[in-house]
Amino acid sequence: MRVNPEPESDACAVAVEPHPAWLRVLLARHAKRPHSLDYISRLIAGFEEVHGDRSFADDPAIVAGFGFFEDRPVMVVAEQKGRNTKQKLYRNFGMPKPEGYRKALRVMQMAAKFGRPVITLLDTPGAYPGIDAEERGQAEAIARNLREMSRLPVPVVAVCIGEGGSGGALALGVGNIVLMLENAVYSVISPESCAAIIYRDSAKAEQAAAALRLTAEDLLGLGLIDGIVPEPPGGAHEDPDAAAESLREHLRLRLDELAAYDGPALVDHRYAKFRKMGNFFA
Repeated sequence: MRVNPEPESDACAVAVEPHPAWLRVLLARHAKRPHSLDYISRLIAGFEEVHGDRSFADDPAIVAGFGFFEDRPVMVVAEQKGRNTKQKLYRNFGMPKPEGYRKALRVMQMAAKFGRPVITLLDTPGAYPGIDAEERGQAEAIARNLREMSRLPVPVVAVCIGEGGSGGALALGVGNIVLMLENAVYSVISPESCAAIIYRDSAKAEQAAAALRLTAEDLLGLGLIDGIVPEPPGGAHEDPDAAAESLREHLRLRLDELAAYDGPALVDHRYAKFRKMGNFFA
C-alpha cells in the first residue's frame, strides 16, 4: 500500500496496490495465458485425442488423448478454456460436466492397461454447476475419479497451469507429483465466491484471495504441492514457448523420478502423499 502522508485532497488521499495473491489470480486468468492445448502442441508429439465417455456425450471442456513426451508414450488429460467467445462457449468456459470427468477416467484407465504415465493439466474455475450436470451425477463423477486415480498403477503427474478451482480441478489432481506454474492459483473456492460467503460481498474478492492462501508459494509451504514451475518475466503469456520449455524440464525430471517405482509402489506413494496433507503434528 502506498499512502500519501499529507494528502492535499480526498481525490488523491490513498493509492492502494493490489495484494500479491490477487495479482496472481489476475495473471492466472489473463486472456492471453497459455491454455492446455498450447502446452500439448509444444510438449506432446503425435497427440491423438480421444472423444466421448461411452455413455452420454463428449465434453470439450476436457481434452484427453495419447502421444509422446520426448519419445516416452504418455496419456494426457487436460482442462481446456476457450480464447474467444465462440471457443469459450464451446469449451463451456473450461468447466467440465460429468461426461468430461468420465471421459478423463476412461483415458486414465487405458493408461493403466497399457502402462503409460498420465499427465494432467488443471485449468478450470470449477466443475460446471448447472442443473443438467447435477442430473447426470456431477458429484458422483468427481468422487469416482478421486477414488480411481488413487488406484492407478502408473505414474501420475498433475500440473496446475492456471486456475485450479475446487473439486473441478481436484478430480484430475490426484497425482504422485503435483506441480504448479509460478502464477497459477489452486483453491477450494474462487475468491469471488469466498467473499460472497464470508464477507457477504463478492467485491471483496481481493481480500478473500489473500486469506485463501492460494498461490504456489503458499501451497508449497503447506506441503500441498511438490514443486513450482518458473514462468517467464511478466507471466507465461509473455513467452508461451519459454513457459512450455520450463514445464518440459520439470516433467522430464519428475517422470524419470517416478520410473523407479513399480505399480504397487506408485499406489502406496500416492496414498502416503495425500494421507499426510493437513497433518502438521507428525
